[in-house]
Amino acid sequence: MAQAQALPLTHRSVLAIAVPIMLSNVTEPLIGVVNTAVIGRLPDAYYIGAIAVGALIFSFLFWGFGFLRLSTGGLSAQATGAGDAAELAAVFFRAALMALGFGLAIVVLSPVIGRFAFRLIGGSAEVTAHAQTYFSWRVLSAPAALVNFVILGWLTGQGRATAAFVTQVVLNLTNMALSALFVLVLHKTSDGVGQAALIAEYGAAALGLAIVLQRLGALGQGFDAARVLNLQAYRRTLAANFDIMVRTLCLIFAFGWFTARGARLGDTVVAANAVLMNLFEVSAYLIDGFAYASEALVGQSAGAGQRQRFNDAIWLTSSWAVAVGALCSLTLVVAGPWFIDLLTLNPDVRMMARASLWLAAATPLLGSVAFQFDGIYTGALATRDMRNTMLISLAVFMALWWVLEPRYGITGLWLALCAFFIARGVTMALRLPAIERRLFTP
Repeated sequence: MAQAQALPLTHRSVLAIAVPIMLSNVTEPLIGVVNTAVIGRLPDAYYIGAIAVGALIFSFLFWGFGFLRLSTGGLSAQATGAGDAAELAAVFFRAALMALGFGLAIVVLSPVIGRFAFRLIGGSAEVTAHAQTYFSWRVLSAPAALVNFVILGWLTGQGRATAAFVTQVVLNLTNMALSALFVLVLHKTSDGVGQAALIAEYGAAALGLAIVLQRLGALGQGFDAARVLNLQAYRRTLAANFDIMVRTLCLIFAFGWFTARGARLGDTVVAANAVLMNLFEVSAYLIDGFAYASEALVGQSAGAGQRQRFNDAIWLTSSWAVAVGALCSLTLVVAGPWFIDLLTLNPDVRMMARASLWLAAATPLLGSVAFQFDGIYTGALATRDMRNTMLISLAVFMALWWVLEPRYGITGLWLALCAFFIARGVTMALRLPAIERRLFTP
């Protein structure tokens, strides 16, 4: 029977995790880029706005359950560091059962969720109508989407980045290819984009489950009902999940508020923000590769009780993250206007997006520290601290939005978002020494 073993800690091991995750991560926001570019071939701005609003709702629905990936990743990493293959298997099955339950609940409650979400967000009649069509198709993918979160977290926590890379790339490339096919060839609109996401999620879930079962077979592990259904273990998992859920919902609320306020400023503003957010998200997902690396390496160090390795993992992964964040910001400064023109043909949207490009270009560098701390805190299972620092940062964001948007419009929105990233990095940095003491002081 194979043992779950921690990875060595070197620049090479950091890159061995980060690079495949970066490559797979960058295909995630590229779905938004491709969807925007495809739907942007249509003449009216409200098509782009509809996909932006629909994607926002699924940010709450699916990213709101991102705790399944984060908590599974942290628990998987610590079980790997401790060399406990039986617990590693149980971590997967517990999380997968929760994911299926939550996903089915989303499908059943989707009529209520849809009515509430569209009433809350607002927007023009055209934007709302097309966003509702997109929603009605994509919501059916909820069980598969949440199981995919679990698969990604479980593999990443073990440092098995290549396997995680394969599942994510299949998911995202399938989604992009089908979106282009349905809209450009079959002449669908928002319905085609939603159908593409539905098919892609279930295909990736089937592939991911096959990879997980192969890994469990190599470890000599299966479904141990007594261990998987252990109430004490479930309480620990649920406690970590609740804290991360609050943190994730706060994060999504900040982005959701940003998009909703743009929608209320007009179709051109929401479309321009959608274009710029696509550029930011590509950068953020690249940087997040090092957060995944820190999640695995920090979590394995904590599970093994190795304090120096814990600190070394933080330093190595964070150095890479900030460097890549700076490079992404520089790229947006230089090439941003070209990217904007690629994503939309509408002249008003292009002009509006260019006016706020300087702030959008700052976000990768400003956010790189916060993204990195997410991985560190997840690996350390410091979920309560993650929740509390996010609540403080959200309060900063809302206070600045209240002051800045009435005076500066779209520029005020972007200034508040930049301040949100800074607040997250500062509050999490201040809390880290206490987390280290808690983990390693007898």
